[in-house]
Amino acid sequence: MAADSPPDFRLRLRRDSNAVIAWLSDMWTRRWFRWLGYLALAGLLGIALIWVVFARDLPSVDQLRDYEPPLPTMVRDGEGKPVHAYARERRVQLEYSEYPQLLVRSFLAAEDKTFFSHGGIDYPGIVSAIITNLSNSGRPIGASTITQQVAKNLLLTNELSYRRKVREAILAMRIEDALTKEQILELYLNEIPLGRRSFGVQAASRAYFDKDVDQLQLHEMAFLAILPKAPEKYGRARFEREAIARRNFVLGSMQDNGWITTAQRDAARAMPLGLTNSGNRAVAQVGGYYMEEVRRQLIAEFGETADKGPHSVYAGGLWVRTPYDGKMQQGATMALRKGLQRYDAGKGWSGPIATIEADDQWQSRLASSFVGIDYDNWRVAVVLSKSAGAVQIGFSNGETGTLPASAATMGYRKTGGSAFSAMGPGDLIVVKSNGGGSSYALRNIPEVSGGMVVESPHSGRIYAMQGGFDVRLSPFNRATQAERQPGSTIKPFVYAAALDNGMTPATMIVDGPFCVYQGASLGNKCFRNFGGSGGSGEHTMRWGLEQSRNLMTVRTASQVGMEPIVETIQTMGIGKHEPYLSTALGAGTTTVEKITNAYAMLANHGRALKPRVIDYAQDRRGKVIFPANWKPCEGCNKKDWDGRPMPRFAKSGKQLMDAITAYQVVHMLEGVVQRGTAVRLRDLGVPLFGKTGTTTGPNDVWFVGGTPDVVAGMYIGFDQPRSMGGYAQGGSYAAPIFKDFALAALADRQPIPFSAPKGVRMVRIDRQSGRRVYGSWPGTDPKASIIWEAFKPESEPRRTIREEEIKPVKAPRRQDAPVSQSNGRRSDSEFLEDRGGII
Repeated sequence: MAADSPPDFRLRLRRDSNAVIAWLSDMWTRRWFRWLGYLALAGLLGIALIWVVFARDLPSVDQLRDYEPPLPTMVRDGEGKPVHAYARERRVQLEYSEYPQLLVRSFLAAEDKTFFSHGGIDYPGIVSAIITNLSNSGRPIGASTITQQVAKNLLLTNELSYRRKVREAILAMRIEDALTKEQILELYLNEIPLGRRSFGVQAASRAYFDKDVDQLQLHEMAFLAILPKAPEKYGRARFEREAIARRNFVLGSMQDNGWITTAQRDAARAMPLGLTNSGNRAVAQVGGYYMEEVRRQLIAEFGETADKGPHSVYAGGLWVRTPYDGKMQQGATMALRKGLQRYDAGKGWSGPIATIEADDQWQSRLASSFVGIDYDNWRVAVVLSKSAGAVQIGFSNGETGTLPASAATMGYRKTGGSAFSAMGPGDLIVVKSNGGGSSYALRNIPEVSGGMVVESPHSGRIYAMQGGFDVRLSPFNRATQAERQPGSTIKPFVYAAALDNGMTPATMIVDGPFCVYQGASLGNKCFRNFGGSGGSGEHTMRWGLEQSRNLMTVRTASQVGMEPIVETIQTMGIGKHEPYLSTALGAGTTTVEKITNAYAMLANHGRALKPRVIDYAQDRRGKVIFPANWKPCEGCNKKDWDGRPMPRFAKSGKQLMDAITAYQVVHMLEGVVQRGTAVRLRDLGVPLFGKTGTTTGPNDVWFVGGTPDVVAGMYIGFDQPRSMGGYAQGGSYAAPIFKDFALAALADRQPIPFSAPKGVRMVRIDRQSGRRVYGSWPGTDPKASIIWEAFKPESEPRRTIREEEIKPVKAPRRQDAPVSQSNGRRSDSEFLEDRGGII
């Protein structure tokens, strides 16, 4: 192109550039022009220096457009009510439109009156702050606008320096260009730290007043607005005067700006602060072993903190729906605690919970131990000092009290003597108020412990879980983590394998000595019934299960073979056990959760259930992210009925056990409650099945069972297994726990019978001989000779017995005489109708 340019153009361009250079050279000789040049160069160098020192590595403002603050995980119960939050900070995110305008103006009056008119920086305020800072050497003050505070809180650090202030100002201007004023205010109101571990105004409103922001009164709004200046000061009682003065200043500023009237200002100034210490009662914070298990599973799935992913437990803002039932949880908690205390009663003081150093830092040491208790107004205290007649005790809130020697007279079970003589400074003990004042009485935490699970046999949803006396005394969850021997609670699965291999509930089995030759070195291994009984002759399988006869169980296991038995135990999720005869008596190990789920599957006709404490989890926007295969119920939330059939959930779960076998076992386990080892539950008056268990020692005592809708399992035993005493049995200590639970949590439920699957044949038999009965009918007496028994097709007994051959069980009085249907006695068809319309 240059070659094609006209010669006169090139000459003119060269002539013009030479003229400019000549002009600049001429001007540079003048002093004022040189100074202007030097100033321009300094300005350019200053801009470059500012860029290098302050703005070069500033974070991008674009982060704020898609900013997701760390939010706690909220847990809901089975009815959708919030019951717990996993949070290290209080945070609630609202939209700008959800904040009352008067509340917004309270913050503007306190922090940034010209917010809607400036461009992110308050220049007069900056000049005033610089003058103030130059005149003193203390902490530098700033003139930060709300926009600058957003920049600092979300994008910068809390470094105290002029460098940070400059960076803050640069970011503020960029934020003003990127976001609207309303968006900036929304970020500010949601993120500002306001004390009491609260971030954001809604969280602070709950922390200080236990109200949502739309329920706040004017004086409460003004108080929240003063908190950004000193969030850890104004909320404390000793600074109440300063807080009221600052609040009243904000109210005056609002009136000066025309946002409230003089009357409103004066009325608000006359109000007390009205702070509450109750925290956020909108969320029950039920806690306990159940919520700790939910937390453990969520952490395993999503991680604990934000660096583990966007859905972390303490930052992801998850919404978690659980099957948690508050009534059942309360019933399970109190029933297990009562059972532990029932066993522990009269055995003396078990000793201190723990020990800390009783120095001048005792309060912080006690608080940081996180040891506590939620039971009958009991409190955890530390022994501070001891005299001849009393000990001085202290509590985590700083209160102190006295424990007289006369209130600690129970014996110390480890060394003898009184509990008072055994305790010393630094011991953490449990006390209860003597009825007011500062005098307390000693209480004892049972040394024995245990676990309990309550589950739905229809879905596997866990309604309640208790893993010990109190999770703050021991976080070890004995319901899910303790591997214990199940004892006789394993026997139903031994008999289930026998039923699958040709036996029936009416099969006669010898209750007599049974020995196994184990080789020349070990000789014979001879089994015994509980208590050392050698046997009582031939009885039906049902009788052997009802009375929990070890010899009959071992003989059955020997006849069937241990391989199908351990396969059944493993298939039902109880555990992988070795094929030894002792396994048939509960010598393997399992957890309360596993064996309770196995019993629930029996009640579910042998279909697989996965025990769960989480129904589903949603992200902060409501999308279900767990479980991966979750699907909504189409049509379940329709406002009006469309005339079509209601949505029904199809049966789910693999068939792990033959449905008839499962029902036969459940039907026999009903007899355990009616006349067997769990007979103390009979007076509950509802259809129940279950099995007690007592392990060798006895080290543990068990009960697992329930109704057609609720199955519960529990054990009690020492954490380091040892004998509980020969008198301890599942029927005497574990079954009463279920009874207490049922009375508290299930009393208002409509009793329904267990339903049988298709194909079951209900036949009248003689309970003692197992022979089929014609002409006579089962009575209402649980110990009646004639009963209904469940059989698989073509497996019912062929032998018959005449009525006069039936031996009376207790008295010769006739209770099962043949009757006609017209006298009110239920017929076969009526009975079968109740059992689900069996064919």
